[in-house]
Amino acid sequence: MNFDTILQELESLGTAQNRKVIRKHGVGENFYGVSFADLHKLQKKIKQDHSLAMQLWATGNQDARMLATMIADPKQADDSLLESWVNDLDNYIITDTFSDFAKKTPLAKEKMDTWMASQEEWIGRAGWRMLTYQAMEHISLPDEYFEGYLAIIERDIHKRKNRVKDAMNSALIAIGVRNSHLEALSMAAAGRIGKVDVDHGETNCKTPDARSYIEKTLRRKGYFLTSVESR
Repeated sequence: MNFDTILQELESLGTAQNRKVIRKHGVGENFYGVSFADLHKLQKKIKQDHSLAMQLWATGNQDARMLATMIADPKQADDSLLESWVNDLDNYIITDTFSDFAKKTPLAKEKMDTWMASQEEWIGRAGWRMLTYQAMEHISLPDEYFEGYLAIIERDIHKRKNRVKDAMNSALIAIGVRNSHLEALSMAAAGRIGKVDVDHGETNCKTPDARSYIEKTLRRKGYFLTSVESR
Protein backbone atom coordinates (compact mmCIF):
# COMPACT_ATOMS: atom_id res chain seq x y z
CA MET A 1 0.00 0.00 0.00
CA ASN A 2 1.43 3.36 -0.99
CA PHE A 3 1.17 6.75 0.68
CA ASP A 4 -1.75 8.09 -1.37
CA THR A 5 -3.74 4.89 -0.99
CA ILE A 6 -3.26 4.88 2.77
CA LEU A 7 -4.40 8.50 3.13
CA GLN A 8 -7.49 7.79 1.04
CA GLU A 9 -8.29 4.76 3.15
CA LEU A 10 -7.80 6.68 6.39
CA GLU A 11 -10.16 9.39 5.19
CA SER A 12 -12.78 6.82 4.19
CA LEU A 13 -12.57 5.09 7.57
CA GLY A 14 -13.21 8.25 9.57
CA THR A 15 -16.71 8.76 10.95
CA ALA A 16 -18.63 11.78 12.22
CA GLN A 17 -19.31 10.03 15.53
CA ASN A 18 -15.62 9.29 16.07
CA ARG A 19 -14.74 12.88 15.25
CA LYS A 20 -17.28 14.13 17.78
CA VAL A 21 -15.82 11.94 20.51
CA ILE A 22 -12.18 12.62 19.63
CA ARG A 23 -12.65 16.40 19.72
CA LYS A 24 -13.68 16.06 23.37
CA HIS A 25 -10.23 14.60 24.07
CA GLY A 26 -8.41 17.74 23.00
CA VAL A 27 -7.48 16.80 19.44
CA GLY A 28 -7.47 19.65 16.91
CA GLU A 29 -9.17 19.60 13.53
CA ASN A 30 -6.58 17.80 11.40
CA PHE A 31 -7.91 14.26 11.75
CA TYR A 32 -10.39 11.91 10.08
CA GLY A 33 -11.78 10.12 13.12
CA VAL A 34 -10.50 6.60 12.50
CA SER A 35 -11.08 4.06 15.26
CA PHE A 36 -8.19 2.27 16.98
CA ALA A 37 -9.61 -1.01 15.67
CA ASP A 38 -9.37 0.19 12.06
CA LEU A 39 -5.89 1.60 12.59
CA HIS A 40 -4.74 -1.78 13.89
CA LYS A 41 -6.28 -3.50 10.87
CA LEU A 42 -4.27 -1.21 8.60
CA GLN A 43 -1.16 -1.90 10.65
CA LYS A 44 -1.61 -5.63 10.09
CA LYS A 45 -1.90 -5.07 6.34
CA ILE A 46 1.16 -2.84 6.13
CA LYS A 47 3.22 -4.54 8.85
CA GLN A 48 6.40 -2.42 9.04
CA ASP A 49 7.28 0.32 6.59
CA HIS A 50 9.60 2.97 7.98
CA SER A 51 9.64 5.18 4.89
CA LEU A 52 5.86 5.23 4.75
CA ALA A 53 5.77 6.06 8.45
CA MET A 54 7.95 9.13 7.82
CA GLN A 55 5.59 10.29 5.08
CA LEU A 56 2.52 9.76 7.22
CA TRP A 57 3.96 11.66 10.18
CA ALA A 58 4.88 14.59 7.96
CA THR A 59 1.22 15.15 7.06
CA GLY A 60 0.44 16.43 10.56
CA ASN A 61 -2.80 14.45 10.45
CA GLN A 62 -3.62 12.77 13.77
CA ASP A 63 -4.77 9.45 12.28
CA ALA A 64 -1.82 9.30 9.89
CA ARG A 65 0.58 10.00 12.73
CA MET A 66 -0.96 7.34 14.92
CA LEU A 67 -0.57 4.83 12.12
CA ALA A 68 3.01 6.02 11.60
CA THR A 69 3.91 5.09 15.18
CA MET A 70 2.48 1.61 14.56
CA ILE A 71 4.42 0.83 11.37
CA ALA A 72 7.72 2.67 11.96
CA ASP A 73 10.81 0.55 12.62
CA PRO A 74 12.03 1.21 16.19
CA LYS A 75 15.55 0.09 15.24
CA GLN A 76 15.79 2.95 12.73
CA ALA A 77 14.70 5.59 15.24
CA ASP A 78 17.69 7.81 15.91
CA ASP A 79 17.94 10.84 18.18
CA SER A 80 16.90 13.23 15.43
CA LEU A 81 13.70 11.35 14.62
CA LEU A 82 12.65 10.91 18.25
CA GLU A 83 13.27 14.55 19.11
CA SER A 84 11.44 15.71 15.99
CA TRP A 85 8.41 13.57 16.72
CA VAL A 86 8.25 14.29 20.45
CA ASN A 87 8.28 18.03 19.75
CA ASP A 88 5.34 17.61 17.36
CA LEU A 89 3.07 16.12 20.03
CA ASP A 90 0.00 18.21 20.78
CA ASN A 91 -2.49 16.00 22.63
CA TYR A 92 -2.43 13.03 24.96
CA ILE A 93 -3.74 10.45 22.48
CA ILE A 94 -0.89 10.84 19.98
CA THR A 95 1.51 11.21 22.90
CA ASP A 96 0.56 7.79 24.20
CA THR A 97 0.84 6.04 20.83
CA PHE A 98 4.19 7.75 20.26
CA SER A 99 5.38 6.59 23.68
CA ASP A 100 4.43 3.02 22.81
CA PHE A 101 6.74 3.31 19.79
CA ALA A 102 9.55 5.16 21.57
CA LYS A 103 9.77 2.52 24.32
CA LYS A 104 10.88 -0.04 21.69
CA THR A 105 13.77 2.03 20.34
CA PRO A 106 17.46 1.66 21.25
CA LEU A 107 17.36 5.11 22.88
CA ALA A 108 14.32 4.37 25.06
CA LYS A 109 15.94 4.63 28.51
CA GLU A 110 17.96 7.75 27.64
CA LYS A 111 14.98 9.53 26.12
CA MET A 112 12.62 8.47 28.89
CA ASP A 113 14.75 10.11 31.57
CA THR A 114 15.28 13.26 29.51
CA TRP A 115 11.61 13.66 28.64
CA MET A 116 10.36 12.93 32.14
CA ALA A 117 12.20 16.04 33.34
CA SER A 118 10.75 18.28 30.61
CA GLN A 119 8.39 21.07 31.61
CA GLU A 120 6.58 20.73 28.27
CA GLU A 121 3.31 18.90 28.94
CA TRP A 122 3.37 16.37 26.12
CA ILE A 123 7.09 15.68 26.28
CA GLY A 124 6.87 15.16 30.03
CA ARG A 125 3.89 12.86 29.60
CA ALA A 126 5.75 10.80 27.00
CA GLY A 127 8.59 10.17 29.42
CA TRP A 128 6.33 9.09 32.27
CA ARG A 129 4.25 6.90 29.97
CA MET A 130 7.45 5.11 28.99
CA LEU A 131 8.21 4.46 32.65
CA THR A 132 4.73 2.96 33.02
CA TYR A 133 5.53 0.58 30.17
CA GLN A 134 8.86 -0.29 31.81
CA ALA A 135 7.07 -1.21 35.02
CA MET A 136 4.45 -3.26 33.21
CA GLU A 137 6.64 -5.10 30.72
CA HIS A 138 10.19 -5.51 32.06
CA ILE A 139 9.85 -8.00 34.89
CA SER A 140 13.62 -8.49 35.23
CA LEU A 141 14.30 -4.91 36.32
CA PRO A 142 15.30 -4.71 40.02
CA ASP A 143 13.20 -2.93 42.62
CA GLU A 144 15.95 -0.34 43.09
CA TYR A 145 15.40 0.79 39.51
CA PHE A 146 11.92 2.02 40.42
CA GLU A 147 12.46 3.26 43.98
CA GLY A 148 14.08 6.51 42.86
CA TYR A 149 11.23 7.20 40.47
CA LEU A 150 8.72 6.73 43.29
CA ALA A 151 10.51 9.46 45.23
CA ILE A 152 10.33 11.80 42.22
CA ILE A 153 6.63 11.09 41.75
CA GLU A 154 5.88 11.85 45.39
CA ARG A 155 7.95 15.03 45.33
CA ASP A 156 6.79 16.47 42.02
CA ILE A 157 3.40 15.13 40.96
CA HIS A 158 1.35 18.06 42.24
CA LYS A 159 3.74 20.55 40.58
CA ARG A 160 3.59 19.11 37.09
CA LYS A 161 1.32 20.00 34.18
CA ASN A 162 -2.12 18.50 33.83
CA ARG A 163 -1.55 15.42 31.68
CA VAL A 164 1.89 14.81 33.14
CA LYS A 165 0.27 14.34 36.56
CA ASP A 166 -2.02 11.74 35.03
CA ALA A 167 0.93 9.84 33.53
CA MET A 168 2.88 10.00 36.79
CA ASN A 169 -0.12 8.58 38.62
CA SER A 170 -0.27 5.73 36.10
CA ALA A 171 3.44 5.05 36.62
CA LEU A 172 2.88 4.95 40.38
CA ILE A 173 0.16 2.34 39.92
CA ALA A 174 2.22 0.26 37.48
CA ILE A 175 5.15 0.19 39.89
CA GLY A 176 2.85 -0.69 42.78
CA VAL A 177 1.55 -3.87 41.21
CA ARG A 178 4.98 -5.33 40.37
CA ASN A 179 5.63 -7.11 43.68
CA SER A 180 4.95 -6.89 47.41
CA HIS A 181 7.96 -4.68 48.19
CA LEU A 182 7.12 -2.06 45.56
CA GLU A 183 3.46 -2.38 46.43
CA ALA A 184 4.18 -1.31 50.01
CA LEU A 185 6.34 1.63 48.89
CA SER A 186 3.81 2.74 46.27
CA MET A 187 0.85 2.50 48.64
CA ALA A 188 2.70 4.57 51.22
CA ALA A 189 3.70 7.17 48.62
CA ALA A 190 0.14 7.33 47.27
CA GLY A 191 -1.17 7.91 50.78
CA ARG A 192 1.16 10.85 51.25
CA ILE A 193 0.39 12.23 47.78
CA GLY A 194 -3.38 12.18 48.29
CA LYS A 195 -5.82 13.13 45.55
CA VAL A 196 -4.33 13.92 42.15
CA ASP A 197 -6.41 16.51 40.32
CA VAL A 198 -6.40 16.20 36.54
CA ASP A 199 -8.66 18.13 34.17
CA HIS A 200 -10.05 15.67 31.62
CA GLY A 201 -11.98 18.33 29.73
CA GLU A 202 -15.36 17.44 28.27
CA THR A 203 -14.89 13.70 28.75
CA ASN A 204 -16.10 11.41 31.52
CA CYS A 205 -12.57 10.13 32.13
CA LYS A 206 -11.22 10.20 35.67
CA THR A 207 -7.75 9.82 37.13
CA PRO A 208 -7.90 6.81 39.44
CA ASP A 209 -6.97 6.94 43.10
CA ALA A 210 -3.64 5.09 43.10
CA ARG A 211 -4.13 3.27 46.40
CA SER A 212 -7.57 1.99 45.47
CA TYR A 213 -6.46 1.00 41.98
CA ILE A 214 -3.39 -0.86 43.20
CA GLU A 215 -5.46 -2.71 45.77
CA LYS A 216 -8.18 -3.56 43.26
CA THR A 217 -5.65 -4.82 40.73
CA LEU A 218 -3.88 -7.00 43.26
CA ARG A 219 -7.15 -8.44 44.52
CA ARG A 220 -8.17 -9.29 40.98
CA LYS A 221 -4.85 -11.01 40.35
CA GLY A 222 -4.86 -12.68 43.75
CA TYR A 223 -1.44 -11.23 44.59
CA PHE A 224 -0.11 -9.80 47.84
CA LEU A 225 -3.49 -10.05 49.58
CA THR A 226 -1.97 -10.42 53.02
CA SER A 227 -0.10 -7.14 52.84
CA VAL A 228 -3.08 -5.30 51.34
CA GLU A 229 -5.65 -6.67 53.74
CA SER A 230 -3.47 -5.95 56.75
CA ARG A 231 -3.90 -2.21 56.29
